[in-house]
Amino acid sequence: MQKTIFLTFSVFLFLTFIQPSAAQTNSAINQGNFLKNGVVAHRGAWKKDGLPQNSIASLKKAISLEVAGSEFDVQLTADGVLVLNHDPVYEGLHIEKTKYSGLKKYPLKNGEVLPTLDNYLKIGMKQQKTRLILELKPSQISKERSLLLAQKAVAKVNKIRAQPWITYISFDYDILKEIVRLDPSAKTMYLNGNVSPEQLKADGISGADYHFNVFKKDEQWIGNARKAGIETNVWTVNDPLLMDYFLARDIDYITTDEPEILLKKVAEKEQNPNWKLVWFDEFNTTGLPDSTKWNYDTRGNTYGWGNNEAQWYNVANLKNTQLTDGTLKIIARQEPTSGKKYSSGRLTTKSKGDWKYGKFEVRAKLPSGKGTWPAIWMLSSDNTYGGWPKSGEIDIMEHVGYDPDSVHSTVHTQKYNHTKGTQVGKAIAVKTAISQFHVYTTEWDENEIRSYVDGILYFSFQKEDSGFDAWPFDQPFHLILNLAIGGGWGGKHGIDDSKFPHTLEVDYVRVYQK
Repeated sequence: MQKTIFLTFSVFLFLTFIQPSAAQTNSAINQGNFLKNGVVAHRGAWKKDGLPQNSIASLKKAISLEVAGSEFDVQLTADGVLVLNHDPVYEGLHIEKTKYSGLKKYPLKNGEVLPTLDNYLKIGMKQQKTRLILELKPSQISKERSLLLAQKAVAKVNKIRAQPWITYISFDYDILKEIVRLDPSAKTMYLNGNVSPEQLKADGISGADYHFNVFKKDEQWIGNARKAGIETNVWTVNDPLLMDYFLARDIDYITTDEPEILLKKVAEKEQNPNWKLVWFDEFNTTGLPDSTKWNYDTRGNTYGWGNNEAQWYNVANLKNTQLTDGTLKIIARQEPTSGKKYSSGRLTTKSKGDWKYGKFEVRAKLPSGKGTWPAIWMLSSDNTYGGWPKSGEIDIMEHVGYDPDSVHSTVHTQKYNHTKGTQVGKAIAVKTAISQFHVYTTEWDENEIRSYVDGILYFSFQKEDSGFDAWPFDQPFHLILNLAIGGGWGGKHGIDDSKFPHTLEVDYVRVYQK
C-alpha cells in the first residue's frame, strides 16, 4: 500500500515537472518573435490562390507569407463545438442549430473538414511569427449563447495554452467584456466603430478594429487612440490607395484580403522610412473646402493672371468648388461672371500650408475639352527673391485640353522661364488622364526637384551653383489647385463651348517631409 502511494506520488511529481503551467508556458514564448509588419490576412490568405476562407490551408498560406496576423471567424454549434465559418449558415445548415457531426459531412472546396477551433489553434501554435486574430460571431439566438461562446473560446485557448498567439475581436461589446472578465490579460479589439478610445481603455479593451470609413471620417481618431494607449486596426482594406492612406498614418494593423499587395507596400515604406506625413486633405466631408487649409485666390482675375485667361475665379461658391463623394471638384462653367465668360475655382494653401522641401502627392482626374488648363503647382510664399519668376515656380502637373494624353512638369526661375522660352520641363504620356485618377507627385530637396506619375519618374531638375536666378528653391512654397480656361497655352487652339462644364477632380492632397 505504501509502495503504491509512493509510486503514485512520484508519477504526479514527474507529470508536474514535465507539464508546466499555462503561465510558465506563456512566459517561455518570445513575444519579440511575432512579426510587426501590421498586415492581417482577412480569414487567412485565401484570395490569390483561390483557397477556402477560414480554412487550415488559408492559415498556412498566411503564415508562409509572414504576415503579422491571420484573422478567422468562430461560431458555436448546437452541441457546443467551436467551428470556423463566417456566415451563420453553412451548406444550408444553421450552425447554431446543427450538431458538428452534421456540419462536417460537407467538406470545404479543397476537401478539408470544416475546421474546429481546437484543430485550427494547434496548427497556428506550431510557429511564433503570425498572431491568430480570433473573431467571435455573436449568436443570432440569444445573448446567453453569445456569452457562452466567449466562455468556451477562452476556456479552449487557456486549456491548450494558446494565449500568446491570440487577439480576440468581436462586434459584440459584451462578448469582449466577458473575455476581459475571464482573462484580464487577454488582448481584445472591438469591431463596431461606435466606442471612443477613452471608453475602450476604461473597459479594459485593448484596441479598436474599425471599418476604414470610421477612421477617415475623424482624422484625429488614430492619434487620439495612440495617446490613450489603444491599438488600432482597420478593416477591410483592399484598395492600394487606402493602404497608402493608413500606412501614412502609422496605424498599428491593416486587415486585408490582399496581403501580398500590402506586404509589398510595407516593404517599400520600410525602404524609405524618412518621409512623414505632415499635411493632408482627403476631402471626406461635404460642402466647401476646409477653410483652415485652403484660401480662394482671386488677385489676378481682372488682368487674366498674366496669361490672357478667360475665367473669373469665384470665392466660396459651391458651383465652382465643392466636396462631394470623397473628392474635391473644381468646376469651370460657361456663365457670365464679373465681365468674364467663364467661372471657375482656384485654391491655395498659402499661410495655411507652406513648406521648404518635401514630397507633394495629389491624386486627380483631369477635365477634357479644348480650352481647359488644369494645374497642380507651387509658388513662393514670401517672394524671397522678388516677384515671379525670380522666386520660382514648381509645376507638379499641368495639362491642356487640346493635348489630352499628356501631362507636364516644369520649373520656372529668373534664368529658366517661359517668357524667355528657356523653361525646363518634360511631358509624359498618360492615356487615361481624363478618364481615370492618377497620382501626381513631386519630390523637392536642397539639390533636386523630381516629378512622377503613378510612381514613374519622368522629370528632374538639379540645382545649379549660379545663384538664386537658377535655383530659388531654398525657401517656403505653397500649393495651388486651379482650373483655368483659355490663356496663352490652354487656349492655343481655342475654347470648345459645347463641352462645359469641366471638372478637375481631386481625391486627396498629401504632403510629406523628412
